[in-house]
Amino acid sequence: MDPVPDSAGGKRYVSRLTRETLALILAGGRGDRLQGLTRWRAKPAVPFGGKFRIIDFPLSNCVNSGVRKIGVLTQYKAHSLLRHLYRGWGFLRPELGEFVEILPASQRIDNEWYAGTADAVYQNIDILRAHAPTYVLVLAGDHVYKMDYGQMLAFHSQQKADMTIGCIEVPCAEASAFGVMAVDEQFRIGEFAEKPAQPKSIPGRDGTALASMGIYVFNTQFLYEQLIRDRGTAGSSHDFGKDIIPSVIGRYRVMAFPFRSADADVAAYWRDVGTVDAYYRANMELLDVTPQLNLYDRDWPIWTYQEQVPPAKFIFNDDGRRGNAVDSMVSGGCIISGAQITHSLLFSNVRVEGSELRDCVVLPDVSIGAGCRIHHAVIDRGCVLAPGTVIGVDPEVDRKRFNVSPEGVVLVTPDDIGQPLHFVR
Repeated sequence: MDPVPDSAGGKRYVSRLTRETLALILAGGRGDRLQGLTRWRAKPAVPFGGKFRIIDFPLSNCVNSGVRKIGVLTQYKAHSLLRHLYRGWGFLRPELGEFVEILPASQRIDNEWYAGTADAVYQNIDILRAHAPTYVLVLAGDHVYKMDYGQMLAFHSQQKADMTIGCIEVPCAEASAFGVMAVDEQFRIGEFAEKPAQPKSIPGRDGTALASMGIYVFNTQFLYEQLIRDRGTAGSSHDFGKDIIPSVIGRYRVMAFPFRSADADVAAYWRDVGTVDAYYRANMELLDVTPQLNLYDRDWPIWTYQEQVPPAKFIFNDDGRRGNAVDSMVSGGCIISGAQITHSLLFSNVRVEGSELRDCVVLPDVSIGAGCRIHHAVIDRGCVLAPGTVIGVDPEVDRKRFNVSPEGVVLVTPDDIGQPLHFVR
């Protein structure tokens, strides 16, 4: 399937569709697999890429696509997420019909918390009706990617679909980790299987399957009908993937929209950073000479809030005491004082004195004393590492103090090193 060409309606056609769309970003999940990174913050609020939060990616995709009516559904440990949204996403103009509204689990329909992804939307159905969109775009708030939702909306409209599911193309050998769509030649979905042992290939493309990205476009009235029906279904977990999708396939026109890179020879970039290893890998990929995720793309900027800080500073140039960074990204406000930084990503306001960092992701406001050796680690925000600290050299020693991932990434949080935790930002 090719992207929607201009001849099929052009930019005005897509612009009309995006203006008639309300996006709902599901940002209330616990994110337990990220271990200490989500002990005190929601997963979408976890810092990523040197200066961003994970939620900045779906939000930026919306704004860049022209979808500027956005609701963010929050629930667990939402303080830092709400703080970020208030500070960084208040630039849209309500008088022009643009907004980012925060929709917490406020028990508008009944006395329960959000029980599942579909229930989260159902509990805000009165707000949806007040906005009266033609289409509802449902997004996960915890994935990292860049995507023009306008193309997906145009495909949905042209196919006269009731529901369209955004899909990523993956090798069948890897597809068992996802929800997989079986489609016909027109990309109408005939079957949906959650983590199948034998994933079905795309017609004419043996060895390649379509995995759900957790991105859905609904005709609004159709969405209402399915949410109300699901609410009254005994035994339902009220989840889009587990309940809504299986119940509508075969009964309604449900289409798959393959998310593809502009370069047909390169797989589209999409990362579920739901584990410590996946989070670490996605950050480290940004250090490649030509990373798949281009953060320097002026045509598709990633918007965020960042405090005003001075430029990064590297000091001392003596043998054995030289402040430098190689194959690394260093954000503003950092001071590298006679330290060696190799293949690492440092967020803002990190200070490193006379130490060695290799293959590390260091979140904001971290202080690392002199004589430390830190390898293959994620250091959470606000950690203060005492002089002489060694991490990532002896796995057995690390496991006695820290969480060590299956791939050997050491996660260090303020809780782990006995620091008082005022609040997590």
